[in-house]
Amino acid sequence: MGIVLGLVAALLYGGSDFGGGLLSRRLGSLPVTIVGSAGAVLLVWPALLLGHGPAPSVRAIAWGLAAGLGGGTGTLVLYRGLARGQMSVVGPVSAVGAAVLPVLVGVALGERPGPLTIVGVLVALPAIALVAASGTAARGVLRTALVDGLVAGVAFGILFVGLAQAGPGAGLWPVASEQTSTLLVVLAVAVKSRAPFRMGIRAAGLPFLAGAAGMAATLAYFYATHYSMLATVAVIVSLYPGVTVLLARLILHERFSSAQRAGLGLCTLAIVAIALN
Repeated sequence: MGIVLGLVAALLYGGSDFGGGLLSRRLGSLPVTIVGSAGAVLLVWPALLLGHGPAPSVRAIAWGLAAGLGGGTGTLVLYRGLARGQMSVVGPVSAVGAAVLPVLVGVALGERPGPLTIVGVLVALPAIALVAASGTAARGVLRTALVDGLVAGVAFGILFVGLAQAGPGAGLWPVASEQTSTLLVVLAVAVKSRAPFRMGIRAAGLPFLAGAAGMAATLAYFYATHYSMLATVAVIVSLYPGVTVLLARLILHERFSSAQRAGLGLCTLAIVAIALN
């Protein structure tokens, strides 16, 4: 079940990132992030209050807030990178940090993945790097995309670790805290930058959907950690750039390099190896 939920999260994150990045090119990364984060908060709190789950705990809320700091920072940087760089570079590079940090934390906390899982993890990490390879980007664009991707990846790694540490008996409190913290981070950046916010109600619909998809992905990841180890689930979820790259290829006609094709193939092998374990 953990692997299935991890794959669902990867699909939703990949679609949300593609949609958010594409919208950011037209509407600006900050307005899109604000609307998406607000939409996620508006959805998760009614679900929490109507779900009759357990009472909140300091651990659940604290880890949720910490995860939100990573989620908010990662989303802002990722959307900015997707808007100004190649999607087929920014997304995969962000996944490297998002995968490596939770794996290191999981092993440090005593997780011991099985042999096939280890093989899958070892295959997935270079696969993500290969998917990030691009022969079509200009040097300046590629450098910018790499920096944005790496910063976003580390931030998402903090998100993944924080939610996993919140514990399986916390109900939706960690996710609600994370989404709220994410929104606060985004609003703080908006206030500090004093950037104008221009978005009509009709234009806000698609950013809202992107935020909802991202929230659903976070929820799927959170429950996936209840069934599988952090190191395993984080790597599975970090395969989300495959979805972003495929959508960029189909819709934006970004070309695949031979390295990217090899990376997508290795991503498939990694999923199979981890799932079989």
